[in-house]
Amino acid sequence: MALIPFLGLPPPTDFESFRQVGSYLRRMWEPLQAMRRGKIECMAELTLTANAASSTLSDIRIGKYSALIFDPLTANAAAELAAGTLYVTTANRGDGTATVTHANNVQTDRSFRVLIIG
Repeated sequence: MALIPFLGLPPPTDFESFRQVGSYLRRMWEPLQAMRRGKIECMAELTLTANAASSTLSDIRIGKYSALIFDPLTANAAAELAAGTLYVTTANRGDGTATVTHANNVQTDRSFRVLIIG
């Protein structure tokens, strides 16, 4: 499984001067502008495990009520999605992890970009 790293902005420390407040706000400016353009950090990448009926997606943004939307990146991934054999049950979602159920075959190129919302 390949994962795009989450690039979170750490919370502020105690501000000792207005200069530190300004510096922190400048660091927040670009991510906020990117969000306005629809560029939010909610993507992960997953390649399904060959010769297995499930794969694990680990990401700190995943929770029990997260919506996971799969975008196929290869023809075999698109076929897997179209066949209806790719899904994640509520029981298979937890804090920071989701177990993706899929068809058990030898294909090694079933790669997806995964949108994580919630």
